Amino acid sequence: MDPKGAPVQDHTLYYSLARGLQYLTFTRLDLSYVVQQICFYMHDPREPHLASLKRILRYVQGTLNLGLHLYASSTTSLVGYTDADWVGCPSTRRPTSGYCVFLGDNLLSWSAKRQHTLSRSSAEAEYRGVANVVVETAWLRNLLRELHSPLSAATLVYCDNVRVLHVPCRFQYANIFTKGPPSTLFEEFRSSLSIQPPPAPTA
Repeated sequence: MDPKGAPVQDHTLYYSLARGLQYLTFTRLDLSYVVQQICFYMHDPREPHLASLKRILRYVQGTLNLGLHLYASSTTSLVGYTDADWVGCPSTRRPTSGYCVFLGDNLLSWSAKRQHTLSRSSAEAEYRGVANVVVETAWLRNLLRELHSPLSAATLVYCDNVRVLHVPCRFQYANIFTKGPPSTLFEEFRSSLSIQPPPAPTA
């Protein structure tokens, strides 16, 4: 996102809309990456940032029927997907990390945020991303144990770096949290993450 351009005249409006979109990401994780991008400029928004924010609002308006769905699942394995966009931010040069965690067929947890430190290589950025999702899955396993639903199988974590457990790009659902994939792939990821319209009513 271009950090240049004329300053936004109404900072309060930009801040209010950006904060509202942040709340929406609690159930619309398909917005996580783009909302994270516009929130990065809340301290000094420019006209290109406002234009991007308005584009997000138009997308939301056209997809009001979409939401996060949970389904009955016979599988109880915990699986994580993680990705990192090395030097994803042109201003700070910090990588953007994203992950999602499934319990069976249901999405349980997700995140999209910039890493706190610079990385010397894409591999280092990816490993930091893996560390983030491992911490999250460990917390979820402990939570399930406290709820008297312990998991017996080990947790798998997939990353698109060949040095760790590799998954092809088209199955790397965490890409939606670190970059803007092509629209067709974005829609596939969105559906795979259970962001779908409500089921048709049955008679």
